[in-house]
Amino acid sequence: VCGCSARMARPAARMAVTHDPKPERFYTVFAGQDAEATEKARGYFTGYPPSSPSIAILRDGKLVWMLERWQIEGRPAEEIAEDDLYRIIGLP
Repeated sequence: VCGCSARMARPAARMAVTHDPKPERFYTVFAGQDAEATEKARGYFTGYPPSSPSIAILRDGKLVWMLERWQIEGRPAEEIAEDDLYRIIGLP
């Protein structure tokens, strides 16, 4: 998660993982600060252009879900968490 719209993306991600099932690992990459980590992370996101902020879920090293900037901007964190993140991790 990174970028100027992250003021909603980071809280949404935090809200979404307060319930089970929880991911085994969390990683945050700051595109403007760590070019090497950003390049490695974006290597997993084939088929998606660079997007900042973005949230991705990987399973066994494969991308299973991606939330891009256009899906984050202009939405409150609660809406992002409920409509998108809860659904992908299996919550109603």
